[in-house]
Amino acid sequence: MQLTVCESSTMSEAGVLQQPHSDAFTESTCASSNNSAPHDLASDMPNEPSEEEPTVEREEEADSLNAVASKLEVSDEHTLNTQTVNTQRPDSLSVPSAAPATQSNLWTSQADGEVKLRMEDSGLAAVNPLTVNQLFQSAVKNFGQFTAVSWKEGELKKSLNYKQYYETCRTAAKSFLKLGLQRYHGVGILGFNSVEWFIADVGAILAGGFAVGIYTTNSPDACQYVANNCKANVIVVENHKQLQKILQVQESLPHLKAIVQYKGALKEKRPNLYTWAEFMKLGRDEPDGPLDEIIASQKPNQCCTLIYTSGTTGHPKGVMLSHDNLTWTALATSRHVRLTDATESQEVVVSYLPLSHIAAQMVDIWVTMRVGGVTHFADPDALKGSLVNTMKEVRPTAFMGVPRVWEKMQEKMKATGAKSSTVRRKVAAWAKDVGLHTNLSKMNQNGAMDHTPLSYQIAKKLVFKKVRKALGLDRCHRCYTGAAPITRDTLEFFLSLDIPLYELYGMSESTGPHTISLPSAFRLTSCGKELPGCKTKLYNPDKDGNGEICFWGRHVFMGYLNMADKTEESLDSDGWLHSGDLGKRDSKGFLFITGRIKELIITAGGENIPPVPIEDAVKEALPFISNAMLIGDKKKFLTMLLTIKCEVNADGAPLDELAPEALEMCKKAGSKSTRVSELAGGRDRAINAAIQEGINRVNERATSNAQRIQKWYILEKDFSIAGGELGPTMKLKRPTVSKMYREHIENFYREVTSPTTPDNPLSPK
Repeated sequence: MQLTVCESSTMSEAGVLQQPHSDAFTESTCASSNNSAPHDLASDMPNEPSEEEPTVEREEEADSLNAVASKLEVSDEHTLNTQTVNTQRPDSLSVPSAAPATQSNLWTSQADGEVKLRMEDSGLAAVNPLTVNQLFQSAVKNFGQFTAVSWKEGELKKSLNYKQYYETCRTAAKSFLKLGLQRYHGVGILGFNSVEWFIADVGAILAGGFAVGIYTTNSPDACQYVANNCKANVIVVENHKQLQKILQVQESLPHLKAIVQYKGALKEKRPNLYTWAEFMKLGRDEPDGPLDEIIASQKPNQCCTLIYTSGTTGHPKGVMLSHDNLTWTALATSRHVRLTDATESQEVVVSYLPLSHIAAQMVDIWVTMRVGGVTHFADPDALKGSLVNTMKEVRPTAFMGVPRVWEKMQEKMKATGAKSSTVRRKVAAWAKDVGLHTNLSKMNQNGAMDHTPLSYQIAKKLVFKKVRKALGLDRCHRCYTGAAPITRDTLEFFLSLDIPLYELYGMSESTGPHTISLPSAFRLTSCGKELPGCKTKLYNPDKDGNGEICFWGRHVFMGYLNMADKTEESLDSDGWLHSGDLGKRDSKGFLFITGRIKELIITAGGENIPPVPIEDAVKEALPFISNAMLIGDKKKFLTMLLTIKCEVNADGAPLDELAPEALEMCKKAGSKSTRVSELAGGRDRAINAAIQEGINRVNERATSNAQRIQKWYILEKDFSIAGGELGPTMKLKRPTVSKMYREHIENFYREVTSPTTPDNPLSPK
């Protein structure tokens, strides 16, 4: 395992890190990490073929990499003096004896710090590291006239090709420099996805600063913390609403030199406040020399992007991502999921998930750039109902949705189906049965079937094709879900409609993906297998094989900005990234997430209970339940907070009106309730009985008495991002919810001598 430190013009000393081992670890290495790419992109000498990979496939792999090599030979009017790092084995370098690699070589918490790259001797992890500029120049050379980004202004569709996109980013970079952007200082970007967001992000990187996405749901104080932490010289905001947040805290931002608003007219003129047009004009006539000098000095192992964690506990941490983190992960991801280059068939994605999160950045900006794809920007109200219209118009070839997006689709489709005629409902039920059976068989045969049943072909023509077209997924070959747990019920619902959802898993600290499911390799509720060049270890596994998931690879982050102590908590002495997630592998090597260490409930009796499986079981048993949060840490028994599915307003905040699924449940239970307030706190006896019946079914499947839910309570409103209970990617913020509903939780455990009380007449199992 080779570690490389990058220089802009000369090769520096390279160290060798022996693969770390520990008795407390069980290790798995993705087969393709050893067999993917040759050590040098210009080489056509593949490794010896494995038993799992035929020789002909290995030869095709080598040919493919040779093609990539030619693409990376960038020739452009802005070609850099930056030399790519030689990835030869250390013993062939004319350098003194290399210093041993240690954990401190692998991370830094300093803005101007550099790290040793986790290079391998062969495979995809051995390819030469690139800066963002080098990746972009390669895209311009190979896909210059292909559309890179597109969007709509009213009914008018606009776009930039890769050549125009690159030149626009350079202009933005010169504008940032004109405004006084300093090296290793941040450019905050606060707003919904747009071409300006992309240009500001890439422009900040080219200018030597840090691209720093700020969540649009952040309060003014939260914006202030991020801006100060990254020493932001410039903040780019979407509109007047986001501008007001910055103006409220402007006096507390000593590094701030300018604010740029990219949508809407300025409602007031202020010093150092610019419209987007004014901002771009600043750099248009600036000479290229100063920018080229900065670009030429950049190294792949230096930081270029900061991703701030959502801060569910304490202050957000600034995850430092290097050029190599972004460019290599984009390469590994695109190869793993087998995306096609634009010269063969252009990939199309829709950008709508928060770009302040690494998942959206990796898919929408970097992976798409890597293959010359086109990114179309959805409308700002995408998650309020317009997304499906954009999907039908754009017809993406790949689509990423967080679980709540898929759940919302499922709910709407069920509500629509319930209004259909009896005949249509019967046909749909038959088709879904055929679809689920066929796709499960295909899954168990790793995507290959001897023959496709005639019933499936009929169902596809009558139902599946129409469903895909209605969702805008008619040419989408890859539908992904990630960023939060998804229920088996939702996975099976879409699988029954011939829309397999491929789970992926990773974190900001791994530059996004670590494992991704594939059509030829997926299992329900599994998040797949590692990207090529990445490794997984399970730390301190128990008797069932559950251990903490640890990552190794060139996607592992540099460190937390200005937080050496937090960095050392995440990276162990051998440099492995500890995720805090619990997981295990099946006999085929598929990774399953079984819980999170910090979320693990340890009862007063000492039993360790992961909450998510129980919460998912409740939501599956009671489909009208929107959110369920298990309580019981240091308590004698388990309890649960429940919310009911309801309508939401234009800002995504929950309303009192019940959603169609909840109304249907009320009708079946004999209740006339139509509002959440009529159910909250146990006001509706019929619904109480229905919920208790569902809880009983879940309890019957519990592995022990300690894992049974003894009490529950219906809250007055659903959880939401606006309400603070959910994070930007819809993850449950457990500490926040516990604090908000502390009184309800305390009531569960008042005057209780045992779990079997008149209020809770459940008999022990």
